[in-house]
Amino acid sequence: MIFATDLSTVTHGIQLAVAPVFLLTAVSGMIAAVAGRLARIIDRARFLENRLDAGDVEHSRAARMYAELGELRHRGWLVNGSLALLTLCAMAIGLTIMLLFLGETAELLIPKIATISFLTGVMCFLSALVCFLFETLLATRLLRFAQRPVKPEK
Repeated sequence: MIFATDLSTVTHGIQLAVAPVFLLTAVSGMIAAVAGRLARIIDRARFLENRLDAGDVEHSRAARMYAELGELRHRGWLVNGSLALLTLCAMAIGLTIMLLFLGETAELLIPKIATISFLTGVMCFLSALVCFLFETLLATRLLRFAQRPVKPEK
């Protein structure tokens, strides 16, 4: 394997490899958002479990709490799936960056592998977005906004 020592070739390799970094920035933002949702799901589940363990909940309310725990478990699976897909995306994009740089600076013919790696990353990102969408739809479906009568102004 021969590496390029020409400055313009190395510079072009860096420019080519930097483009997928923008996708990595989006992935890191999504990971932060999804991890925040997972933390909220865990906190709510712990709260409900602690209330149920304390035993001071009436039967009808306990049934609703168990149902909510089931929904939280489902949401947790969706969020975990999204996080796994985002992690795979980041790994595929990182591999793409390495392949593009090595393909430009070394005498390696790897454009097909880099293309497959990049497309794998994009597919993982899109799949993670679908999981995130389903989780947010499930979360908003679970909302129970109490309909209270509006008090007239005096």
